[in-house]
Amino acid sequence: MRVSKIGKSLSKLYVQVLIGIVAGVLVGHFYPDVGSQLKPLGDLFIKLIRMLLAPIIFASVVVGIARMNDLHEAGRVGVKAVVYFEIASTIALAVGLVVVNVIKPGSGMNIDPAHIDSSAISTYTHAAQQHGMLEFFMSIVPNSIVGAFANGDILPIIFFSVLLAISLAKLGPRTAPLVDMLDMFLQGMFGVVRIVMYVAPVGAFGGMAFTIAKYGIGTLASFGELMLCLYLTSIFFVVVVLGLVMRMSGLSLWKYLRYIKDEIFITLGTASTEAVLPQMLIKMEKLGCSRPVVGMVLPTGYTFNADGTAIYLTMAALFIAQAMKIHVSIWDQLLLLGVMLLTSKGSAGVAGAGFVALAATLATMHKVPVSGLVLLLGVDRFLNEARAVTNLIGNGVATIVVARWEGALDMNKARAMLNRTDSTITNPLHRSLPTEGVPHHFVD
Repeated sequence: MRVSKIGKSLSKLYVQVLIGIVAGVLVGHFYPDVGSQLKPLGDLFIKLIRMLLAPIIFASVVVGIARMNDLHEAGRVGVKAVVYFEIASTIALAVGLVVVNVIKPGSGMNIDPAHIDSSAISTYTHAAQQHGMLEFFMSIVPNSIVGAFANGDILPIIFFSVLLAISLAKLGPRTAPLVDMLDMFLQGMFGVVRIVMYVAPVGAFGGMAFTIAKYGIGTLASFGELMLCLYLTSIFFVVVVLGLVMRMSGLSLWKYLRYIKDEIFITLGTASTEAVLPQMLIKMEKLGCSRPVVGMVLPTGYTFNADGTAIYLTMAALFIAQAMKIHVSIWDQLLLLGVMLLTSKGSAGVAGAGFVALAATLATMHKVPVSGLVLLLGVDRFLNEARAVTNLIGNGVATIVVARWEGALDMNKARAMLNRTDSTITNPLHRSLPTEGVPHHFVD
């Protein structure tokens, strides 16, 4: 009996991923030579997911919008999503700003900017030069849609998908066979996702082993105060801010976190929200959010609604200033907040994108030297885990909020899904999930 319970627990994806994370930490710490060679395992899992993102996002957006009865609905959803994204990002930036001013994690480090070797961050500073708002808006329109799909550029794909979906919707019923074919294609892609998720624990193991082996647990102690600040602030934002938002939406934050625990652990192990985007698309629709809302809000939120990255940006920028004994006035901080409302956009779910956004912010402000990023280079991978998980949770909440706002959330279905116990919400790789109220093509 006990053996069967253990076996049942081990069949759950989040348990497997958690075991992979713990094993990765142990291997990276006690066998760093081995751990440093395991990076390809994490990279391979991310690559497997990335190869699916473009077709899944394309099909989800096109099918969802093309089947809308009223095209004005798509416009309303887009406007409501942008309004929510901006409010949430501003609150996240402000929370990070307040905490870093109160705790001052960088005080006492007394770093001399003249003695910093910035060659290690040249890659990030070069990328930051192409991170301005003009470049960002220009990048939304691809030079070639084939190139956008080949490179996996999410925003250009969404832009093209919306235009195509609107065109198909205007053509009327005669486009139904094409839309149905795209829907069948989407079902097939989700089937591939289920296959790929078998290697998620291996990816989490490889990513964590490499991180610990390369940077060491000693790095955590050296920057412990900054890490503690970021993790506690992220937890505060999720529990208090997003908890209040979920309560206003009529749902429980804790039950929602339990519902997406697999995705949380995978994101923690890989430090990338891209790794779980296909699964989140499935789960948000199973939760009762309409397909058009899920298809538009969730992928777009990866670029425009990075709550964890917003918290990180303000805390990291002022941490560097404090470490270098650079006084940043309240007016400079308000200006910093305004700049970050812009630079935080475009920091999608790729690991390290937040670091590039920070480099772009410091380069724009000219108050804190960009060379100060060297101070964060060793610990950024650990900080990235906190912001990635916060981004993941925040984007799921954003989808729920916009769906509820639009009247496109089935509350009875949502409460039924969230009230199910762990024994009835099984590993999505298996076919034991209850099928009542779930679209037939999403039953695992």
